[in-house]
Amino acid sequence: MSLSVQFFSLLAMIGAGILAGAVMDLFGTIIAACDKRSWIRRRAFWFELVIWVLLGVGAFWVLLIVREGAWRMYDPIAQVSGMLLYAVLFHYPFRFAGRLILLLVIRPVWYIIRLVILIIRRIVQALISILTFISWPAVRLAKKTGKFLQKKGRVLYNREQ
Repeated sequence: MSLSVQFFSLLAMIGAGILAGAVMDLFGTIIAACDKRSWIRRRAFWFELVIWVLLGVGAFWVLLIVREGAWRMYDPIAQVSGMLLYAVLFHYPFRFAGRLILLLVIRPVWYIIRLVILIIRRIVQALISILTFISWPAVRLAKKTGKFLQKKGRVLYNREQ
C-alpha cells in the first residue's frame, strides 16, 4: 500500500470521526430538547446504541471503499482524533449551520405542513357543520317521534284491564 493511499485512508477515517462527532452531538441536542417523559427520551439508550452501530457500519463502509476493508491499528485513533477535532474546531460551525438549516428550511416546511393540516381540518369542520344544519330537522323529528312512541307504548303496556 502506497503512502498516499495510507494518508488518504487516514483522512477518510478522521472525516468519519468528525461525522460521528456531529451525529452524536445532534443526537444529544435532540434528546436534551425532548421532554423528560417523552418516549424518545425514555428509549434514548436504545437509540444511541443503534446510532453507534450505524456509525460503526459507516466507518467500515468507508474502509471498504478506501482500502477494500483492510483495517489498520491507526484507524480507531484516527476516528477518535476526528471526534476530538469536531469537539474543538467544528462544533460551533456545525451548530450554526444546523440553526441556519432549521430556520431557513425545516421550520418553513413545518409551518406549511401545519397550515395545510389546519385548512383541511377547518374544511372538514365546515362540512360537518353544514351536514348537521341540513340534517337537524330530520334528527329533531326522529327524536320527537321516538319519545312519542315510547310514551304511547308505556300507556298501552301499563293499561289495566
